Amino acid sequence: METGQERFGNMTRVYYREAMGAFIVFDLTRPASFEAVTKWKEDLDSKLTLANGKNVATVLLANKCDQGQEVLTNNGIKMDQFCQENGFVGWFQTSAKVSIIETNVH
Repeated sequence: METGQERFGNMTRVYYREAMGAFIVFDLTRPASFEAVTKWKEDLDSKLTLANGKNVATVLLANKCDQGQEVLTNNGIKMDQFCQENGFVGWFQTSAKVSIIETNVH
């Protein structure tokens, strides 16, 4: 199975150019998509920095929270720790289908 990383990895520099921030989205119903998050973040950081040399602010979005399969994100403290350890400014649960953005308060 091909993921976005392999399929679009060689084109990302064009998309990153002049970005001031980024979202990385994973699918709560597909744990393998969460495993690719760090690869996407590493790719972003290797190809784009701000004028001051710092990485762009990146937010992690856990999509499909309307599906009720939030096993990966049911521990907000672990998700916060993951974000901190991997250079994300924060994370949100979302649903593109039903227009939900949930803040993560614990």
